[in-house]
Amino acid sequence: EDVENLKKAARAYLHPEVGVRVEDTTLFGRNYFERPSAPEVETFEEAEERAKILAEAAALKQLASDYMHPEVGVKTTDPTLFGRNYFNRYSAPETDEDEFADERAEILAEAAALKKSAVAYMHPEVGVCSEDATLFGRNYFERASAPDVESMEEAEEKAKILAEAAALKHLARDYMHPEV
Repeated sequence: EDVENLKKAARAYLHPEVGVRVEDTTLFGRNYFERPSAPEVETFEEAEERAKILAEAAALKQLASDYMHPEVGVKTTDPTLFGRNYFNRYSAPETDEDEFADERAEILAEAAALKKSAVAYMHPEVGVCSEDATLFGRNYFERASAPDVESMEEAEEKAKILAEAAALKHLARDYMHPEV
């Protein structure tokens, strides 16, 4: 009898697709995964779709970072990637006469200045550094001839006074014109 029970248990373990056959009608089981109050479980297709969406979002984030910070440059860790410089090879034709070289130098200097300006525009938190001691700025808000700026308390007091004056005006109008 023990051997028969072990054989039955081994068969049930090795063949779960068969299911459980119950001979006693009073036995039952509850499925906790398919009840109406069970938490929703995503299907395999939904999980794959979510993984694709997250991968696309990560790629878009990387592209946005590359776009917003061009000063970082391109980095690679793949040793099979390489580039060939066709301009500095021995068989390259002679390039640039003096006038073109000067013009190219001017263009490159302007491009460097534009890049510096773009970086300063995109990163205002960096601040401004000055090496010239003759440069200065004038504060138009704290100079002696600047109009007085009222404090918060003064502004609140002014608002209260104006509100009281408006109420008094309304009362005076009501007193002078009771028919209205």
